[in-house]
Formats: sequence, C-alpha cells, structure tokens
Amino acid sequence: MEVDVNLDAINQHETIMAWLSADDALKILNVRAQTLYANVSRGKIRAKRDTKDPRRSVYHRDDVMRLAKRPQGRRKVEAVSAEAIEWGDPVLPSAISTVSAGQLWYRGHNAVELAAHASLEEVAALLWESDAVQFDDAGVVPDADSKSAPVDNATGSLNAGLLALAARCAGDLPTYGRAAPLLRLEAADVFRTLAHAMLGREPRERGRKLRTQRSLSARIAATWNRQEHEDPIRRTLVLLADHELNASTFATRVTISTGASLSVGVLAGLTTLTGPLHGGASASMKTLLASSVQTGSEAAVREWLAQGRPFPAFGHPLYPDGDPRAKALLEQIDVPEEFSELAAAVERLVGERPNVDFALAALSVACRLPAGAPLMLFALGRCVGWLAHALEQAANGRLIRPRARYVGVALDGENAPR
Repeated sequence: MEVDVNLDAINQHETIMAWLSADDALKILNVRAQTLYANVSRGKIRAKRDTKDPRRSVYHRDDVMRLAKRPQGRRKVEAVSAEAIEWGDPVLPSAISTVSAGQLWYRGHNAVELAAHASLEEVAALLWESDAVQFDDAGVVPDADSKSAPVDNATGSLNAGLLALAARCAGDLPTYGRAAPLLRLEAADVFRTLAHAMLGREPRERGRKLRTQRSLSARIAATWNRQEHEDPIRRTLVLLADHELNASTFATRVTISTGASLSVGVLAGLTTLTGPLHGGASASMKTLLASSVQTGSEAAVREWLAQGRPFPAFGHPLYPDGDPRAKALLEQIDVPEEFSELAAAVERLVGERPNVDFALAALSVACRLPAGAPLMLFALGRCVGWLAHALEQAANGRLIRPRARYVGVALDGENAPR
C-alpha cells in the first residue's frame, strides 16, 4: 500500500529547512520510531543532533521523502538492487577505500591523516599496492623540440586530457590476462599522459641535462607559479585520490571489466567526472557565489531555495556531520570572506555544510590558482583512484553486467509485466 503523503504541503512547510524533527519524519513515513531509527543505522536516513536541543535529533528531509514514496511491505530483489545503485549498499567488493564513522579511509589509513604528510605518489603506491610510484620524468633527457604549454583553463585542460587519453586508447593493450606488475607500470605511464596533457609539458632546461625528481604537487605549483601554495595543493590531491564507488570510479570499473586497457578505463572516468553533479560542482557553485556577492548571502540562499534548486558544493550523503575532506582543506587556507558568509548562510537556512567541491573553489580563489584549477586537481587526484580500481577490477576478471528493471510498454504474451 502506498503511503498517502501530501508532498505539496510538506514542500511548502519546509521551504527553508532541510532537516525534520522526529515527529515530522514519523508522520511522513507513517512508521514506528524503531523503524525510523533502524533506517538511520542502516544509512538510509541521515541524522544529526538538533542545534536547538542537543538531546534530540533531526532527520534529512530528502532521505525521508524518498523513503516515503517507496511502497510498504517486503521489497522484491530488483527493488533492493536498484536502491543499492542509488546511494545504497556497496554493489562491488573493494579493498581500496571506504567511508566509515564519518571518515574516509585508504586501505585502512585515515585519508585526512595521510594528507597531513603524504604525497600523491605515496598514496598511489598504497592504493596500487606497489613499492614505489613515480609520476615525474626524472632521469629523462629533455627533448629539445618539445615546448612547454601550460594549460590554465578548464575547457582547454579537459579537452587536452580527453584527446591525449583517446590517442592512447587505440594502441594500448587490453588489461585482460596481463600480469599485475606490468599493469602497475602502465598505470603510472597512463597517469603521466593525463598530467602532461592537462598541465602542459614541463619547462625544458638549457642543454640536455637530466632533471631531478620532484613530486606532482611541486610540479603543479611550479607550473602555476604558486610554489608558496604547494602544501595545500598536495593535500588536495591526496584527499581527492579516491572515494570508493563514486560515479566516475564505477564507470572506470565497468569499462575495465570488459578487459579494456587502462587508458580506456581512465578515459571513461574522466568523461564521467565532467558532469555538474560530480567534478563540475565547483564550477556550478560560481553562480550561487556570484548571486551571494551581489545580493547578500542570506537573500541569495533564500532565492535559491524558493526556486527549488539543489545547493552545489554543500552536503554529502556519506557525511551527515560534514565532509572531513572539506574541513581539512579549509583549515589550511585563509577562506575568502564571500565563501565564509555563503557557508554560514547555507548552514543556517538549509542545514548543510560545505563539501570538498566548496573547499576546492575556495582554495582556488584563496591561492590565486588558474580558473581551471578545481577540475584539474580533481581529475589528477582522482586518476590515482581510477587506476587503483582498474587494477583491482582487472585482477578480478569478471564482467560487471547489472540487469534492468523494465518499466516500459507492456509486452505481448504470457510473460508481460503485470
């Protein structure tokens, strides 16, 4: 039986707040308190302490409304599977990373703690289960004919990365049946292809001297002439290295499960990352930020709410108490005033805190990075994770092939859906 919920009334009543009291949540769901608490413990409904009364909890409106629309009673296997793909239980086993107790973990290591000291190369070695990983061209004789062409805008760097990976795809060998040590070596080479394309080739020294080794974060800082900001750049790369089965990583794993090459898998991940609900969220926030600067943060947030628009770069289903990656990054910079005011208004009126996309945008402004920096840092950091999952999926050797739950025109014959 469907729960009869007056969605219009609820939407009108909850124009400002994204969190509901227990009484309101129970009325909407039409369930007992034990069921509400069980959904919270299973991660189906986000909850946090009520700032007005710490003895009580409040529950995320979107999660409650989603469950309210679901038919009651025992669900069929296909319904459970569909929920698993949409912010539900993990759909694939993986030993690479996970989110637990409000923290991100890389093979059992707290990602925020790693970001305090580790380089992206060290994190790649951890995630790829490799002794050492090098992304720099140290020890390579510079090519006198090569030119340095740093790319500092989002469109240019993205196009360059997509084209460079596509150029590799036709010639790279499939992953299927190849030894893990060889694939790890190729993974580093695929990463270098993307880095060279998005950042431009490194400046060439006079003569034919051998270059000394340096980290990717040092190279990025030098390319952008922001050497004084290498540390927050390094931390950003580490914190973005992986995030379990996010959309771009899942796309990479599906691609590699066919036996495709590592470069094809990374290309799938990069194309998926560009969406405004994924890696493009920092860019989407520019509109909200511009409105906040023009009209004031509270007026901008209220107008945004009145239009029923989701807030880019705020909140995260896996972090009901706040994204620890964002907190770690924002602590390392002098957050621009316009960002601080917007964050305060969103938390006050909507109940959501900044996520890592907000931190990326704030970092870019605070450190005076190029316009395309958020996307470039996201892509280069996350490429390590894509390749880690590609290596894990190649070792698994199984095709990922979910089934579809057909909801189209009724079929002829006895097998027609009822």
